[in-house]
Amino acid sequence: METGPYWRWQGEVLVLRCQVQPRAAAAGIVGEHGGRLRIRVSALPSEGAANQRLCQLLAREFGVAQAAVEISAGHGSKFKTALVRAPARIPAGLGIEDARA
Repeated sequence: METGPYWRWQGEVLVLRCQVQPRAAAAGIVGEHGGRLRIRVSALPSEGAANQRLCQLLAREFGVAQAAVEISAGHGSKFKTALVRAPARIPAGLGIEDARA
């Protein structure tokens, strides 16, 4: 199984350990920070808005439907575990090796 500081494959599912920064001026993937993938979202961390924006951003970046992205841990925390089912692409610069190839 291929693994990295913040990612691992479980079959066709890419598991990402994330640190989410809500209320950011600009949304996007920042890069690795402290063993997690740092991600900025513009939404407030209330009523699941930041979690929903995180799923939307990951779906767009990995080329999947939003239903293929799930937060499996850390719903009320800035530290989250996100699952991306069968990503169509891996964004450049993240250092994630596609173990499915």
